[in-house]
Parts: sequence; structure tokens; C-alpha cells
Amino acid sequence: MMDYKILINQNHKLDHNKIQNLKLLKYTNFENKDIYIEKKTYEYFLKLKQYLQTKNINIDIFRAYLSEEEVEFYQKNNKIENNKTLLELNEHQTGLCIDIVISLSNSPYQKISELLAKDKNFNPIYNQILDNLSEFGFILRYPKHKEQITGVCFQAGHIRYVGVKSAQIIYNENLTLEEYYHDYNLDGVIVINKPKNITSHDVVDFVSKKLDTKKVGHTGTLDPLATGVLVLTLGRYTKLTNEITSQDKEYIATVKVGIETDTLDITGKVLNEEKHYNLNNLEQTINSFQKTYLQEVPIYSAVKVNGKKLYEYARNNQKVSLPKKEVTINKIKLLSKSKDSFTFSCSVSKGTYIRSLIRDIGKNLNCPMTMTDLKRTRQGYFCLEQSCTLEDITNKNYKLLKVEDIFAYPVIEISSNEYQKVKNGVELENKYNIQDKVILKYNNSPIAIYHNKNSKLYVWKML
Repeated sequence: MMDYKILINQNHKLDHNKIQNLKLLKYTNFENKDIYIEKKTYEYFLKLKQYLQTKNINIDIFRAYLSEEEVEFYQKNNKIENNKTLLELNEHQTGLCIDIVISLSNSPYQKISELLAKDKNFNPIYNQILDNLSEFGFILRYPKHKEQITGVCFQAGHIRYVGVKSAQIIYNENLTLEEYYHDYNLDGVIVINKPKNITSHDVVDFVSKKLDTKKVGHTGTLDPLATGVLVLTLGRYTKLTNEITSQDKEYIATVKVGIETDTLDITGKVLNEEKHYNLNNLEQTINSFQKTYLQEVPIYSAVKVNGKKLYEYARNNQKVSLPKKEVTINKIKLLSKSKDSFTFSCSVSKGTYIRSLIRDIGKNLNCPMTMTDLKRTRQGYFCLEQSCTLEDITNKNYKLLKVEDIFAYPVIEISSNEYQKVKNGVELENKYNIQDKVILKYNNSPIAIYHNKNSKLYVWKML
């Protein structure tokens, strides 16, 4: 799949692996020359061209895709003025950028830089072009007054396809591709303090839209009723979702005594009420659940039975045998108690349903109970104090955690020779005397996590 937001500059050299799936289409330009363009860039250029024609502005292509051989030809024949020009030409190898020319009132096509230099009346027309680029997924790649950021001087006719949504963000926030890449092209983990009355998927969708990335995953569902720690993985770090999901979790739960509901929480339909009950042995009973046991999964859950989610059986009033899963309650403690409610904290293993735990405590006391509030305070290394709100995401006031923040493994910077091996998943000699796992970095960027096996290091996770 083509990466339409690929960044090429002094610090990000062209990785030919990222353009190996490049699909080019032929376009015959105003000089009757055959020019090649990336497929989607071609499609949206035609839409842009047709739209501008309705405004009596005619644009065409002077230069688009350049092969590696063509760039080498420029170099060998001294047609490259400096390294900045080379950077611009390297970007042409993606097929995503276009140098456009313009024709006004059926005049010959001219370079935009020439028109800007000699015709002051051209500025409003040029601004009209710039104001419409983002609607078709294009940006001005090297804008004026941003040379210190892009490393390339103002290029009036050099446009770049990045996709409509990304282009609109770049245009609306007056960003360069470098600034966008820094703020939006994210690989890491964000800890969210999930608010009440929205689903975990709602949070994922919100973050995905705000940060303009499709690669967002969560590492453990929280019910709409629940709040607290929801760990999201972004970009390459979605590969670590399962490992983070498997970590233990801590909660604070509040319970209403004397009520049983179909969902096992206060949002459900009341099935049973009991006004007379005895909570004298509540603390002792709660403490007895510090153990490993088989817990019955609640029917209002996404666990599948015979290929169908349990909540679908519930909604259709269909009977189904509820599965049981082994869970471990590492710690559990009564925090407060009143006549008809109590609050407790617990640390539990992956897959534990706190609603089910409350139901089981009630069964031991022969008293119906239901959950009224739940807050996840920790998941693995991630605690509530590290979290940010959805408002923080909107305001870009969040911390993006990296792999060394997630796992307490040693970190080693590898050599270029080792990098080639690691990139291909080759085993390494355990010259670092690693006992368990190690994070391997190259140029200060995490590449993989390796693990020790029989005194050699093998791939555990590629990043």
C-alpha cells in the first residue's frame, strides 16, 4: 500500500521499500511529452485541473515522476545546483509530486515562478490555486517563509499529493509536511482517561480523526459506564497491542447492593430486587476472591460462541451456554461500605470482568449486586496519572510514549551491520548478555525487540 504521507528531506532519506508498490499512469502533457504519475495523484490532479478550468485557470504538468536513473543523470550532468535541489528531485521518485505550469487566456504555458516575478496581477490567481489545492489532496510542498523547516527554498509550482484529509489539515493549520509529520505521523502509545458514556471504539475513532491516522488500536475494552485508563497504540506500535492487552489491570469499583440486572451493571434491566440482606461478612468474602478461579463471562459481552457475539444472543432473547474463563484476582480490598453500597479496589489478570466478579461476590453472600461505577486506574506500566483527556488530544497536549516507556527492557543502539541483520529478522549473538528481552535501536529509532533463547537473540517483535 502506498504511503501518501511519506516524508523525504535531509533527515528522512528515500526508502525504496516504501515505494515498491508504486503504480504509475501515463499522462501526455502540453508539450506532447509522456509523463508518469502515481495512480491516485493522477486521478486527483485531473479533478483539480478540471475544477480550475471552471475558473478560467488552465494548469498542466511540467515534471512529475523521476526514475532513479533520471535523478542520477541530473547528477552526472551537473544539472543539480545543490543538495536542496537533489532533495526535491528525490521526492519526485515517489510519483506523488508535480511541477505545474499555467496558461492564462490561452497564452502559452509558463512556469508559475516566472509569472509571479513579472506580473503582479497574477498573485490573486495564484492564491486562488493555493486555496483550492487541499480540496483535491494537494499541498504546496515548499512554501514561502518556511525554508528553515523544509530545507528547500520557495517552489511556487511544486505541489505534492498527500490525500484530501491530510492536505486540509496542513492547509488549515498552515503547516509544512515536516511539521505535519512531526505532529500527526505518530508511532507510539497514548494513555487516555476515558470519560463515561462512550465506548472504547468511540475513543479510537475520535483519536483517529483528530490525529489523522487510521492505525489506532486499543488494548482492553472499557464499557461505556467505565472511566479511566485506556491505552491506545498508534502506527507501528499497533504491533504491540496484544502484548499490552495481556498486562494486569487495576480498578476501583462501586457496587449497589440488593439489585440484579441483565447487564450486571446499573444500565441494565432490573431482574431481581432484594431489600433484606446481610453484609456482615462482606470484607471476608471480598478477601476470599484473591485467587484464581473460573469466571462465567457475562452475556452482555463481545465474546463469541459459535461465531456469534454473546450480546447478540441477549438482544434476540436466545438461550446460550455462557463460557467460563480462568482469571486471577491478584489483590482485592474493600475501600468503603454503607448500608446499600460499597467500593473496592482490585488488581486482576487479562480477561477478568469486574461485573462478573461483583456478581460472584453477591452469590457468595446470597445477595444480588450490580456495578454502578468503574474506574480503571492502571494497566501494566500505565497509570491514570499518565493519562490525557480527549480535550488534550484536540489541543495536542498529550505525551506519545515510546517502546522504552512501555517495557522495562534494556535498550541497545546497534551498528549498521547489525541493523541489516535485524531488519531481515536474523538471529544475533547474545554478546550483550541479555537474560530476557532487549529493545534494539538504530539511529535512536526503535527497530525491534529481541529475546534470549539458548544464548542467542531472536526476533520477538519487529517495529
